[in-house]
Amino acid sequence: MGSKSFGNLLDLASGDLLDIPHTPRALPRVMTVPGIISDGYGISGADSDAISLPCRERKIIVANFLPLNGKRDSETGQWKFSLDNDSPMLHLKDGFSPETEVIYVGSLKSDVDVSEQDEVSQTLFEEFSCVPTFIPQDVHKKFYLGFCKQQLWPLFHYMLPMCPDHGERFDRSLWQAYVSANKIFADKVMGVINLEEDYIWIHDYHLMLLPTFLRRRFHRVKLGFFLHSPFPSSEIYRTLPVREELLRGLLNCDLIGFHTFDYARHFLSCCCRMLGLEYESKRGHIALDYLGRTVFLKILPIGIQMGRLESVLNLPATAEKLKEIQEKYRGKKVILGVDDMDIFKGLSLKILAFEHLLQQYPSMLGKLVLIQIVNPARGSGKDVQEAKKETYYTVNRINERYGSPGYEPVVLIDRPVPRFEKSAYYAMAECCIVNAVRDGMNLVPYKYTVCRQGTPEMDKSLGLSEDSPRTSTLVLSEFIGCSPSLSGAIRVNPWDVDAVADSMYSAITMSDFEKQLRHKKHYHYISTHDVAYWSRSFIQDLERACRDHYSKRCWGVGWGLGFKLIALSPNFRRLSIEQTVSAYRRSSKRAIFLDYDGTLVPEASIVKEPSADVISALKTLCSDPDNTVFIVSGRGKVSLSEWLAPCVNLGIAAEHGYFTRWNNSSDWETSGFSDDLEWKKIVEPIMRLYTETTDGSNIEAKESALVWHHQDADPDFGSCQAKELLDHLETVLVNEPVVVHRGHQIVEVKPQGVSKGLVTGKVLSRMHEKENAPDFVVCIGDDRSDEEMFESITTTLSAQSSSISTEVFACTVGRKPSKAKYFLDEVSDVVKLLQGLANTSSSPKPRYPSHLRVSFESVV
Repeated sequence: MGSKSFGNLLDLASGDLLDIPHTPRALPRVMTVPGIISDGYGISGADSDAISLPCRERKIIVANFLPLNGKRDSETGQWKFSLDNDSPMLHLKDGFSPETEVIYVGSLKSDVDVSEQDEVSQTLFEEFSCVPTFIPQDVHKKFYLGFCKQQLWPLFHYMLPMCPDHGERFDRSLWQAYVSANKIFADKVMGVINLEEDYIWIHDYHLMLLPTFLRRRFHRVKLGFFLHSPFPSSEIYRTLPVREELLRGLLNCDLIGFHTFDYARHFLSCCCRMLGLEYESKRGHIALDYLGRTVFLKILPIGIQMGRLESVLNLPATAEKLKEIQEKYRGKKVILGVDDMDIFKGLSLKILAFEHLLQQYPSMLGKLVLIQIVNPARGSGKDVQEAKKETYYTVNRINERYGSPGYEPVVLIDRPVPRFEKSAYYAMAECCIVNAVRDGMNLVPYKYTVCRQGTPEMDKSLGLSEDSPRTSTLVLSEFIGCSPSLSGAIRVNPWDVDAVADSMYSAITMSDFEKQLRHKKHYHYISTHDVAYWSRSFIQDLERACRDHYSKRCWGVGWGLGFKLIALSPNFRRLSIEQTVSAYRRSSKRAIFLDYDGTLVPEASIVKEPSADVISALKTLCSDPDNTVFIVSGRGKVSLSEWLAPCVNLGIAAEHGYFTRWNNSSDWETSGFSDDLEWKKIVEPIMRLYTETTDGSNIEAKESALVWHHQDADPDFGSCQAKELLDHLETVLVNEPVVVHRGHQIVEVKPQGVSKGLVTGKVLSRMHEKENAPDFVVCIGDDRSDEEMFESITTTLSAQSSSISTEVFACTVGRKPSKAKYFLDEVSDVVKLLQGLANTSSSPKPRYPSHLRVSFESVV
């Protein structure tokens, strides 16, 4: 399904929905670096960057909500704000150095009148280093409660709107609100950024477009993103109409973080299937090569703020509440659940499993209690109301059936529970169960384990000795982010009610010694992987990911949300046709090397014969006795001979140089390569086996090589099969005179020594031997095999002892990392270049004395 994007993001604000006042920006603290355009928002091809004046290192934390609580004073009518100590965003700074300045950008949880926004902004920045975004109410509703909660949140938790009664269908107006909100966030970040010093860390799915806005404005901005929710499999994610816009938004970051490898794997699969990207491991770090930029992935679950939780445990109110609960449930074992009222938390499944436990083990009646604390729902809608209704119905039914005077099997606490009270429940529960059917991380098991460990102050209040044994047991859904980290937990499939019931029974009947061992293992991990460790580790990786920002030249390409940044060598630039034609005119002997597919004929074209314009240009160039022109291709000699027959004096190197012919009247040479092709009898059956088991793959049989193609196969399966085939062939061909090569969606077996680079080296050497050494060389190609030509030209010319100064124009087709010095965007540009050279070749050429000729450094 094609996804619709907007040509000009600034024009999005034309409708009533997006009639947003322009966000005022602070005066930029900018100085211009020579050779770099300092401004030019959204100008394609501009290498634009704002470089701020030096200042101390800063981190800009951008999240949907600021870590603040705010309310209006009933007496004075003035706004009063305080830090939200329960916000994870507030505690990220624990992992930064003390000298680091931290600025928060986000929305307030309260609506502030437009007339008060300037005053509130000033107060929040001065007192809390917070920058509020102030998204208009109607836009925020459609952005947060609409697109985020009704479309992204369900989709990322594997829920598709199969019918109107089962989720909300995609709504373009909600998407526009999402774009507008991200644009407002971008304006606020731009107003405070010091580009050279600042690192920007963006959080969660609410702001997946923000990196595109920031990267478009500042090409070298240091961007990190962490997704706190699951990332769905490609089969689910690809149903989103704006899937590519969001993917490219994340890829405009330098580092992308996930809680688990599963989430990262799904993201990589989407990049592979929808954008054709490949990833690799670079010294232990997963990395994507995206248009010359390296985008790193980090896998590390978030931790908790130990000090904050321990301070709550030390409160007298916590100890008093704990004593009260212990007295109330004396003689009973307590299983605790703490969840949001959410369709993905598995509340009904958990309660049904507890009912099944009571059925299977009647001896537990009167001795076992499930206390379920329900946090307020973060969203609204029909799904939440249905989940709440079902939960209450199930609890009432179980209590009516299994309850008795003084005994209530399931205790449902559906009200705001103070932190000290919740900590008391954590501390007294013998088992904690998290039964979510899908959850990004879920820190409830972490908090439970720390509360069960207790503190010396709390032990003193309860009359316990510090060396008393600590125990805890966890029953965790295998579909939550924290499950892989807590290896001592009993993992369950929440949909298997019987298995969950058995797991809860095992947890409460487990021996104390085993409970102690499991608790010790969990507490050690949680206490050493707290939120400070998490933030410090992420920022360290972000700093490493941004190290080469100023070592490459950048181009912005694309409009709207399709914006992409291409980063290449600073010496890499577009080939000037005028400059090349001028050098051609000054030269006396020339060598021209051209790839075929992707250079003379578009790669995606069904028609593979060269156009009339190409044939005409080649004929003219070949007819000049001062020119040596070669087509160097991986294609077979028969098809190349047929297609290029009108070009009588054209040299052809087929099958990557295995066969070479200097013109139509000369014979094909094999350049001394072995004509022993017995190895094909070994390779062909193996490739045939992989073809039969890989739908969409095929074998290309050349005279000198065999190629297995998998471009039409499933991307993941094709890549997997290619790796396996490569290993298989390398094993069986270890004693054969061949090379097994894996290229872009191919595995090729060819004789040793065969390469395009060998062709260019041979042609240049022969020209030198005949005292016709060229003073002008053009080499154009588009894929990896052509890189061999670029390298060979440099090596060959530098090895030749000659007084001739050679101008070399090594050029790749498309802006991508290359050993070439120049690039042309597409095949049509190559044709224009050849036509320009041909027109010069067919007209009288002025000759200049050698001492007047301009000498260029031969750099490839």
